[in-house]
Amino acid sequence: MASFDDELLLDAEDDARTVAYIHSYLPQDLKERFTEDELYYFLDVIIEYYATSGILDATPDKDGCIDIDIDLVAAHLAKQAKKDRMGEFSPEDLRWVVEGEMEYADSLEE
Repeated sequence: MASFDDELLLDAEDDARTVAYIHSYLPQDLKERFTEDELYYFLDVIIEYYATSGILDATPDKDGCIDIDIDLVAAHLAKQAKKDRMGEFSPEDLRWVVEGEMEYADSLEE
């Protein structure tokens, strides 16, 4: 059984891989616009949104997939970033971050 510290380390390593994947997924102009710290922030907000919105409680389709409205998640990120004083971000730009996170998750299942 892994210790709590080991689990934290594994979570941090997974977050680092996710952020790197998101960064590589972004179009060139957005790669320069988002800092690594902002991508970590948005990853945390995405995870929190999934955990608290009830979206993960939806009934999966026949392939085991849950339909996630990317535009809704991106709008939530923009609103939360403004609320948390992280800055003003457009939902259109944040859509790329959400898609990158989802693509990374999908790549783990392959």
